[in-house]
Amino acid sequence: MFRSKKAIWIVAAVVIGFASLVLLRYRHQIFDRGQRQTLAVAFIPVTCHLTCPVTDFASKTSTTGTRFDALRFTDLPTIVESLKAKRLQAAFLTVPLAMKLREQGAPIKIACLGHRDGSQLVVRKEDPAKDLRDLRGKTIAIPNPYSNENFFINQMMRDQGVRPEEIKFISMAPPDMPAALATKSIDAFIVAEPYCAKAELEGYGRVLYYAKDIWPNYISCCLVVHEDLIRDHPEVVRDLVRGINESGEWTEEHREDAAKLVAPYFRQDEKLLRYVLTQPPDRVTYRNLNPTDEEMQKILEMGISLGFLKVRTPMSELMDRSFFPSEIKPAQIDMSRMPEVIKAE
Repeated sequence: MFRSKKAIWIVAAVVIGFASLVLLRYRHQIFDRGQRQTLAVAFIPVTCHLTCPVTDFASKTSTTGTRFDALRFTDLPTIVESLKAKRLQAAFLTVPLAMKLREQGAPIKIACLGHRDGSQLVVRKEDPAKDLRDLRGKTIAIPNPYSNENFFINQMMRDQGVRPEEIKFISMAPPDMPAALATKSIDAFIVAEPYCAKAELEGYGRVLYYAKDIWPNYISCCLVVHEDLIRDHPEVVRDLVRGINESGEWTEEHREDAAKLVAPYFRQDEKLLRYVLTQPPDRVTYRNLNPTDEEMQKILEMGISLGFLKVRTPMSELMDRSFFPSEIKPAQIDMSRMPEVIKAE
């Protein structure tokens, strides 16, 4: 009797698990909800991806166009695997990672950026370092080799005459970096906000370099879309790219409201996000989201020179700018509707 019940429970668990996978798969695809199409868009909780939840909110307080579900992930590798398996058709990635995926044959294209600036190099507060030469022999955490932060710091090392073997780099999940710095497991980290601001506010870190001061109009992350989505639902891609740009414009004009709006999506402290978006106000920016060929070629060449990229992918294969709006207005955001929208997040 016991074995029979056990067998039934095993079968039930397998069936439930399989059903969950099926539901998860189709959750990520386009489907009709009444008269509106819905698309999930993946992001991780960094301010480089802030326009994703703002677009989610804007679409859910509107009755027209596509409805977007901002799907929170904790790491980029999981997003990459979901894109490869076509469980996702749109996501925010670092530009170098998008370039690498395209190099490997993944049918994705960059449709626009998610932001400008917003990454910093943070050292312990008591560290007297004034430049990278003072960090020789120390350990610095990076998000992953295919991050613009890695490209950026390696370029700075070349500019300052610091050899690759003179600094030890380790890959680390961004949320773990502040604690690692506080416990002295690492000597510094370079990453997107809000983790740099977190180290500042908690009193154990200080910013050594703002990316915006070294690399004007610094680029880190972008929106990628699957070619199937472009082919089968161009109207959805157009709505999404327009939504990202309009969300960026709204954020520029309502930074404190933006912090309040995205805090539940990020599952982070509103005070921390408000600090990132206002101290200073250009710490991270959300305009000028249509990159030039020259900007993208610069990143591509940096990746090749560092050995992370192997192929000079033509810009026409890497990007699709046809969906970029000719006119950008601020998204229509009704903050009074937060309770009804956010309760489902």
